[in-house]
Amino acid sequence: MKFNTTKSGIKFSELGLGAMNLPQDALDSQYILDQAVDLGVTYIDTADLYQKGQNEKNIGHFIKNSKKRDQITLASKVGNRFNMLNDDVVWDPSKEHITRSIHESLKRLETDYLDLYMLHGGMIEDNKDETIETFEQLKKEGLIRAYGISSIRPNVIDYYLKHSNIDTIMMQFNLIDNRPTDLIESIQSKDVQILARGPLMKGLLTEKYDEILEKKFESGILGLTQEELRQSLDASTTIAPLQQAVYQYLTSYPVASIVNGASSVEQLQVNVKAYDTSIKHPIDKQKLNKIVESFKNLHYEDHLV
Repeated sequence: MKFNTTKSGIKFSELGLGAMNLPQDALDSQYILDQAVDLGVTYIDTADLYQKGQNEKNIGHFIKNSKKRDQITLASKVGNRFNMLNDDVVWDPSKEHITRSIHESLKRLETDYLDLYMLHGGMIEDNKDETIETFEQLKKEGLIRAYGISSIRPNVIDYYLKHSNIDTIMMQFNLIDNRPTDLIESIQSKDVQILARGPLMKGLLTEKYDEILEKKFESGILGLTQEELRQSLDASTTIAPLQQAVYQYLTSYPVASIVNGASSVEQLQVNVKAYDTSIKHPIDKQKLNKIVESFKNLHYEDHLV
């Protein structure tokens, strides 16, 4: 496993674990988490919104029982005020909400600090300066080591790049959703790194793409029709394994961690094996370029700077 370090000194395993799809049962999730850390996947990414705090509780259970906190880079997210009695979610990036939420997350996670705390979204209309000041205060108090944002809105990203000291930006990034390449220059200019979520596009960028395409992408995605997706996938899969290509593609950019979800140990092991192969037996650059060229170059169309 390779590791990347951000400007605040936070160490990320290049393949991370997105915890959103962990089983709700604490013991089942603990088994996956334990295997992940043993395999070198030491960046664990959660959010207070996931399973209304239960996801954090399960990770906290693992941290307490495994005593592996010092091996883990732990991140959570904030900004969505949820109701425990119904499905109502209200966007709230205020100082009051963030300050209260960090203590609730730390309690659930059974730790006294987070390595990374991220704003779980963001709109240009937010009082962004208040949010930034709150994160900076949490750093001073030692409750978090660094902060970032999870967003695909270029205007929001631009503001945080210019007016804050964020370490990371989490965004969906893969061969199909290649829109983040439009922002690479500005991200690199501020010494910020990307956390690439959704790298396999719900399984579409794996050897099971034909089955996934029929089940989940009947209407296409991101302005691409199902047939356009099929043509790109058919063309690229004849060159090299898709999952391996995705990992190699992403690591060519300033990506701190490729955040893969896993709902079972078997899925985790498949992801790690494909990542290891991409490192030990990389695809020829010309072949990788052909794979990249198989997919349409997309651009953000909303919330532009």
